[in-house]
Amino acid sequence: MNKPQITIKDIARALNVSPSTVSRALKDNPDISQETRDLIHAYAREHNYKPNTLAVNLRASRSNTIGVIIPQLVHHFFSCVLSGIEKAAAEAGYNIIVAQSNESYEQEVKIVHSFLAARVCGVIASLAKDTAQYDHYQELLDNDIPIVFYDRICTGLKTERVVVDDYAGSFAAVEYMIQTGCKRIFFYGAAPHLEITKNRRNGYLDAMKKYKIPVDDSMLLLCDTRERAIAITPDLLESDHRPDGFFAINDETASGILYACKLVGVKVPDEVSICGFTDGAIAQSTDPKLTTVEQHGEEVGKSAFSILTGKLEGEEKSFNMIVRTNLVVRGTTK
Repeated sequence: MNKPQITIKDIARALNVSPSTVSRALKDNPDISQETRDLIHAYAREHNYKPNTLAVNLRASRSNTIGVIIPQLVHHFFSCVLSGIEKAAAEAGYNIIVAQSNESYEQEVKIVHSFLAARVCGVIASLAKDTAQYDHYQELLDNDIPIVFYDRICTGLKTERVVVDDYAGSFAAVEYMIQTGCKRIFFYGAAPHLEITKNRRNGYLDAMKKYKIPVDDSMLLLCDTRERAIAITPDLLESDHRPDGFFAINDETASGILYACKLVGVKVPDEVSICGFTDGAIAQSTDPKLTTVEQHGEEVGKSAFSILTGKLEGEEKSFNMIVRTNLVVRGTTK
């Protein structure tokens, strides 16, 4: 009786490594150490491993469909990115499948596996807030499916990416607030492992440093939703060393700060200045209207699509695109 053919997963299980490591080693990917590659090749030869011909043929039969992962469609920026992708795809004759991770790593993994099953030719994605492992994206790359990350990018994989200039946008916003009289500006940020949080926080910190304004840990807070901003801001406004300015990582959070100011009777911008980041519908519907950093989401989407289709058409050069931001001054700052 013939022994069943071993698979990549069988090799991975036997050698206590991930299937993606086995796949890359069998392709002699230099990211895998020579020792590990030799070990995996030896095991594969010893156990008469043969590539799954059907799987190889499936990877070769490229579809005309691109998978797009959006963290949350309700956010203005992400809906603008999607609009840019849709317009570019329609002009180029590509179909797109759109899926929403709802800021969930587990949902993101399911989406990637569904894209693999659908045999998409490429993926455009932004990470969920709690995504800190990237094996599911490596699985796409192992199947020769290119990825372009936008906004919340993955620095642990060699992929193309499109980001807005988070650092410069934050620096410009905080510098403007300082120049208009703020001396104690708090930063409300998202999960610290996200690149956008790091870059926007660094822009904030460097602007404060430029004007020799001290920053302590109490001024750097994890808060990236309207609800949390409403919950934590009143106590800060009623403290002895209350802020005279807030720089928020997005407009939703900034609108929550503004609402909290109204709850405790603090005048904006006379007593406290507020700046957000996005420039969506929320920024223009608050009273007063929000000062914010414009992200140009549609341009991000079009650029991501253009880079991905370039890779699909054989472009070998790597692209990391930065889309410039600009400060839009409205009624929440002086």
